[in-house]
Amino acid sequence: MRLRNAAVAACGAFTLLLAVPTSASAATGRFQYTVTGLDGSPLRVVLEDPPGEECITLPEVADPSSSTPAHSPRNRTDAVATVFTEPDCTGDFFTLRPVTGYGSERLKMRSVVFSR
Repeated sequence: MRLRNAAVAACGAFTLLLAVPTSASAATGRFQYTVTGLDGSPLRVVLEDPPGEECITLPEVADPSSSTPAHSPRNRTDAVATVFTEPDCTGDFFTLRPVTGYGSERLKMRSVVFSR
């Protein structure tokens, strides 16, 4: 009887352990990209310590019908950055390595996700 109770308790504890969500760790560092301002001049935007493992649609270029994509990303975080051509991390993608990853003006993007 005690063995069965112990087994049930251990199984319940294991189930709870699996059910507890793990926190997504933030990427430490800066992610930079360039957008075109209303006057046509380039503006450098910085994400400081962005959240990890969640899609970030870049607010300045979220609407494809009213903006041109961002470009020239610089990944100075400690995580891999995957940039996407469309909002909500859809479309074509390109991966930028941690700390030194970068892309040119030809690399167009509207969203990004950081992963370890």
